[in-house]
Amino acid sequence: MGNPKYKISRTRRDKRRTHKVLTNPILSLCPECREPKMSHRVCPHCGYYKGRQVVAVQEI
Repeated sequence: MGNPKYKISRTRRDKRRTHKVLTNPILSLCPECREPKMSHRVCPHCGYYKGRQVVAVQEI
């Protein structure tokens, strides 16, 4: 197993890790119920997708 020959500075280490970041999902408004939902997915609030009801949602 290889060991580092020289100490890696904090700057060099952090430059390598710049792409490891989490982003918030992009939300759009459902045209039926105006609730935020993820794009290209069935609305979890009303069950509509592309203008027609795909999933029956139970009211609690």
